[in-house]
Amino acid sequence: MQVFVVGGAVRDALMGLPVNDRDWVVVGSTPEAMTAQRYLPVGKDFPVFLHPQSREEYALARTERKTARGYKGFAVHADPSVTLEEDLARRDLTVNAMAVPEALAHAEPSAWAGHIVDPYGGQADLHNKLLRHVTEAFAEDPVRILRVARFAARFADFSVANETIALMRQMVENEEADHLVPERVWQELAKGLMSERPSRMFEVLRACGALKVLLPELDRLWGVPQRAEYHPEVDTGVHMMLVMDMAARLNTPLSVRVACLMHDLGKGSTPADVLPRHIGHEGRSVKLLQKVCERLRVPTEVKELAEVVAREHGNIHRSADLNAEAVMRLLERCDAFRQPERFERVLQACECDARGRLGFDDAAYPQAERLLKAQQAALSVETAPIAQAAAAQSLKGPQIGAQIAKARVKAVAASL
Repeated sequence: MQVFVVGGAVRDALMGLPVNDRDWVVVGSTPEAMTAQRYLPVGKDFPVFLHPQSREEYALARTERKTARGYKGFAVHADPSVTLEEDLARRDLTVNAMAVPEALAHAEPSAWAGHIVDPYGGQADLHNKLLRHVTEAFAEDPVRILRVARFAARFADFSVANETIALMRQMVENEEADHLVPERVWQELAKGLMSERPSRMFEVLRACGALKVLLPELDRLWGVPQRAEYHPEVDTGVHMMLVMDMAARLNTPLSVRVACLMHDLGKGSTPADVLPRHIGHEGRSVKLLQKVCERLRVPTEVKELAEVVAREHGNIHRSADLNAEAVMRLLERCDAFRQPERFERVLQACECDARGRLGFDDAAYPQAERLLKAQQAALSVETAPIAQAAAAQSLKGPQIGAQIAKARVKAVAASL
């Protein structure tokens, strides 16, 4: 029995990045031998065990053979005859197909010289900052299209090998991407959105044609013009990528990044005869993002934030020109009083939108501060005394609400 640390832990250590999780491969063993050594079996689809002390995952070396389309369509073969090289061959990218013996796993990478098992050139590709598939078996799993795109977003200075893009394009043409499980698509997209440069994920997906299959609502934004006086970058797809990278730069949470991604989807269906204006795109964006979120099983709270941003981002951008009554109505539409923390995320997404334009990346966004002050002013109004006084005058529910709203408008006016 031989044990190796494999995959991302080796890659990250060689890159000087922190290693948070380690994956282990066991060569020359059996499930019975593992359980005899008190490893706990946990794998459903292939033999994976938890170490009795560290609780890290140890998988028996295995090969995989595609039997049907879809994520579950693989036959797994794991027995003592499977070699380490055969196990590494089933991995997606060469930079993820390296292994180090267990005895050296916790040593500094400088001590690994001469001991790294690297049959597919992962070290050279790391040096050349290249994402390249291991073997043609890459084409058997369409999830790998998303993984490559996600790695391109995480390691933004890496390029994807031409032959890998070509293979991914062939997979799309063979309709492999059509059979991806929605939950897995969302999982990979979410990871990519939280990467250093989310735009790279979408660039790769566009390059291989997968974006048109997975997110056609987003794909059709490229080539759609906007008014140059508001959007010097003109192209709506380019604007979207600037917004996404601004969201990463401002270290926003996932819900904000999803809202940024979907806030302008309606511009893709603007009638050609009114371009480059996009009258009513906000409402169209809401309807489109609802369909996307339903299709990809996006969490409800994430979808609801995206709906508010899509519907109200234009009004928030123009809020400096609104009087107290209009600001109050805007805050109410955003549910800023019942969900004050979510409103902050709405404003974050709007700031990303405003600064995600050519030449505006360092621009101020005073609208956020102004609206937050107005929100706090309205929330500072003590509603209980107003309700008691109104009740003493025999006023009913809607009338009491009107009195509270009047007091809040007055407080908002004082804050502006």
